[in-house]
Formats: sequence, C-alpha cells, structure tokens
Amino acid sequence: MDIFLQQVINGLVLGSMYALVALGYTMVYGIINLINFAHGEVLMVGALVSWTVVTALGDSGLPGWALMLISLIAAVVICSALNFTIEKLAYRPLRNAPRLAPLITAMGMSLLLQTLAMILWKPNPKPFPQLLPTDPIEIGGAVISVTQILILSITAMVLAALLFLVNK
Repeated sequence: MDIFLQQVINGLVLGSMYALVALGYTMVYGIINLINFAHGEVLMVGALVSWTVVTALGDSGLPGWALMLISLIAAVVICSALNFTIEKLAYRPLRNAPRLAPLITAMGMSLLLQTLAMILWKPNPKPFPQLLPTDPIEIGGAVISVTQILILSITAMVLAALLFLVNK
C-alpha cells in the first residue's frame, strides 16, 4: 500500500507541473487562436533566469525561501517582457494572415529562443541548488518533500484563481 501511495504522490506532483504548462498552452490558444510553440521555451528561459539569480546570489547568505522568491520575481518579469515582445513583434503583425504564417512564426520563435538560450547559458546541464529543507515527511509509509508540497499547493492556488477569474 505504501508503494501505491508513493506513486500517487509522485503522479500528483508531476501531473501538477504538466497541468500548469498545459493550462498556459490552452489559455494562449483560447485567447489568440494560436498554438504557441515557443511557450515551452519561455518556460525554459524562466527556469534559466531563476537559476542564474539563485547562482549569483547563492553566497549572499540569504535564506533559501528568499532566494527562491527573488528568483521567481526575476523570472516572472523577464518572461512577461519576453512574451510581450514576442506577441508584439512576431504574432500581432500576423493576426489577419493565413493560418499557416503564425504557425511557422511560432516554430521559428521556438528555435530562436532555444538557440539564444544555448548561446547565453551554454547547452550543458545546470543543477538547481536545494533551497528548501530536504528532510522527507512520511505519510502512511510514503514520503513527500517540502518542495513537492509547495508544488501541489501552488498548483492548487493557481488553478483555483484561474477558475475564479474565468468564471467571474
């Protein structure tokens, strides 16, 4: 039973991360009727910006939660500006173009962001430092970490907020 519970926890955590990415794809498609192939790359840029901030401030003596909050704010600002720029320069001029033109542009934007990320951050693995306590919490024979609890909590809050926003 403990293996089953552990797999349920693992599935919920992984599914939560997938749900947030899928929600972003769905919202973009629902609003501008475009499959934004660059959506995942903007997520990648956010992760790399966050990694850069955490790595740069790692020796500052700030607690892990403060580093995480600062890196989150930096990633949100950069990704918002990036999305705004992409929409203004690449997608908006093609609003009334045939359906294939924005699709090709979205693929091109995806490749451009991948290439720029490889130039700026180099194409090698980047281990993200542990910012939260790593002590596992045991629940009925299964373990869950503080990071996993945070992922589940934030996903639930974001989904509830978007549900409220869409329905009201």
